[in-house]
Amino acid sequence: MFSVPECFSETYAEARTKFCGAAAASGGALRSWLNPKARGPQGEALFLDTARFGDADASDMLVLIAGTHGVEGHCGSGAEIAWLRSGGPEKLPKGVGALLIHAINPYGFAWSRRVTEDNVDLNRNFVDHDKGYPANAGYLEIADAVLPKSWDDASKAETERVFAAYAQKHGAFGLQGAISGGQYSHPDGIFYGGNTQTWSNRTVRAIARQELSRARRVAIIDFHTGLGPFGHGELICAVSPAAKSFARAKAWYGDELTSPEGGTSTSAVVVGVMTDAFPQELPDAQVTPVALEYGTYSVPEVLGAVRADNWLHHRGDVASPIGREIKADIKERFFPAGDKWREMVWTRADQTIGWALKGLRSQ
Repeated sequence: MFSVPECFSETYAEARTKFCGAAAASGGALRSWLNPKARGPQGEALFLDTARFGDADASDMLVLIAGTHGVEGHCGSGAEIAWLRSGGPEKLPKGVGALLIHAINPYGFAWSRRVTEDNVDLNRNFVDHDKGYPANAGYLEIADAVLPKSWDDASKAETERVFAAYAQKHGAFGLQGAISGGQYSHPDGIFYGGNTQTWSNRTVRAIARQELSRARRVAIIDFHTGLGPFGHGELICAVSPAAKSFARAKAWYGDELTSPEGGTSTSAVVVGVMTDAFPQELPDAQVTPVALEYGTYSVPEVLGAVRADNWLHHRGDVASPIGREIKADIKERFFPAGDKWREMVWTRADQTIGWALKGLRSQ
């Protein structure tokens, strides 16, 4: 019997070693992509790794993705490793393959950041960069409060005043949307979508073409943390409720499925999410994507940690005492310490993977 907590890791380097070891032990075909633009905190090389299982021509494929928002990779990595160590590959139904994508954003994972080496939020980067970007007038109003010049009691109080005034006018969810809905105007801000495809964006598109081009049905589970009740895994479908893929996801996951556009999710409505790449790169396949979002702490605490980390990397010193404090805090907000949360993660992941495999075979 494997230990669930031991599947989770405290660092990117530890997670990568565990993942590659578990994948190899399970007979997976491993591939690695070096990020040429970034290094880890100790100067180490950073890799996106994949492990593939099943026949090369499998028509049905399960895809598990960890680390879209780097620091959240602790969760997704643990779930992937638990699936491997629990015999997941051997339990795949006949004709079904699996592709595990580990540390899609290795820089963010290694540095305990949500963003890439370009300060880009991957779940806002998959837009058409040749067209005009979505506007976010709310972010423009509060941008200076999001990234203050200093990080002290006075600046925090002023930020709270600005946020409270905005929420008074637009509501708490309106404030959340202004902050986290995505913005393309402030490269030094949070939830920044970028002005071109990031390395992770280009790489995952190449992986989709190389590993999934023969698939006809693809079920995607993208692991996230930071929203919702502690330890609960919310199944979020970020496509339009009118889309065929939403109808499939609803049939697979039932009332467990939530929709940002439908107003049933803890997530704000966002555009340019990472899973959009798969139907774009696999136009002949039926792609059914969901994000599995695990709750940790309250929204203000989580957003505060994101803001602090953003300030630190733009205006602070990572090696300073406050830098170490901020780093410890953001890791905790997205990857709570203790065995209980980690066991809850795997229980929900195992359940969701079961639903996805059943859904794949029902088509």
